[in-house]
Amino acid sequence: MANVVRAALVQATWTGDTESMVAKHEEHAREAARRGARVIGFQEVFNSPYFCQVQEQEHYRWAEPVPDGPTVRRMQDLARETGMVVVVPVFEVEQSGFYYNTAAVIDADGTYLGKYRKHHIPQVKGFWEKYYFKPGNLGWPVFDTAVGRVGVYICYDRHFPEGWRQLGLNGAQLVYNPSATHRGLSAYLWQLEQPAAAVANEYFVAAINRVGQEEYGDNDFYGTSYFVDPRGQFVGEVASDKSEELLVRDLDFDLIEEVRQQWAFYRDRRPDAYEGLVQP
Repeated sequence: MANVVRAALVQATWTGDTESMVAKHEEHAREAARRGARVIGFQEVFNSPYFCQVQEQEHYRWAEPVPDGPTVRRMQDLARETGMVVVVPVFEVEQSGFYYNTAAVIDADGTYLGKYRKHHIPQVKGFWEKYYFKPGNLGWPVFDTAVGRVGVYICYDRHFPEGWRQLGLNGAQLVYNPSATHRGLSAYLWQLEQPAAAVANEYFVAAINRVGQEEYGDNDFYGTSYFVDPRGQFVGEVASDKSEELLVRDLDFDLIEEVRQQWAFYRDRRPDAYEGLVQP
């Protein structure tokens, strides 16, 4: 019997406030569950605008503890209600002065499994993230969930192959990549990098991008979210580049083992020869 996981993602427009933004995602999740989805992921800092277009102290107000903050607790209730695994990207405050770009992973029974903190922090026009976030310090965890082994890599991380590989070595079957990237900066890379990572590491990737323009800058978030399989092929159609959308797709996890036997990339790795890659 095929090991098919029905998975979902949401690309969303900013509503103007956290309460309505979270409520909108809850409704998308309920619809995904009605359509049979068993896992869902949201976009980078999903419950806020992409405030990193500016460097203003007022935006620290979006931060909350993980897992004990209000959004993650609410998402635990949502997971229990829908019976879905939920990937929840938020702005995390650990203690005074310690802030991270984080994604919590919640199992289908509402259990908080852990979190990933974004490793690679950009500091360029429209993406002033070093003003807000410390680099992640929790490694590349892969979580045993009700649907399989799920990892997370966040936005700018996707440009760095090392983390993709570590997630594969840690056993990931599906990696969610919540993002906020705009049309003028890297659109041509969007449908290149994640499929290449899926091929190189032989797992599924869920690539999520925000959509639309927001009040804190000129970034035009272009959506086009998608699922891609271990052969680098899109699973179904890519989402709109202009409109909010819920994608629900069937992922055949048996394809992972099939591809790993056929292409054997893990067999032919040469970690003994890679020492220079980690020299500063």
